[in-house]
Amino acid sequence: MIEYLKNPPDKTELQKILKSLGIKPSQLMRKSEGLFKEKYRGKNLSEDEWLDVLVKNPILIERPIVIKGNKAMIGRPPENVLKIL
Repeated sequence: MIEYLKNPPDKTELQKILKSLGIKPSQLMRKSEGLFKEKYRGKNLSEDEWLDVLVKNPILIERPIVIKGNKAMIGRPPENVLKIL
């Protein structure tokens, strides 16, 4: 288990996770987080810019993310994890 609030992924690592998830950076964003609402809601950013936002603000990364081999799944709802185990 990686606690990415304590040990955040760099841009390259986050790109690999996104590829394994099969989603774009904007889709990994925790839109209910206060920081998102205050600074980013309504912004029209490119996917690369959203990626930079996630790298700079790991609290905005949806969690938990379960990774097994080259597959990954967001663990919300928890039943999603069963799909890759």
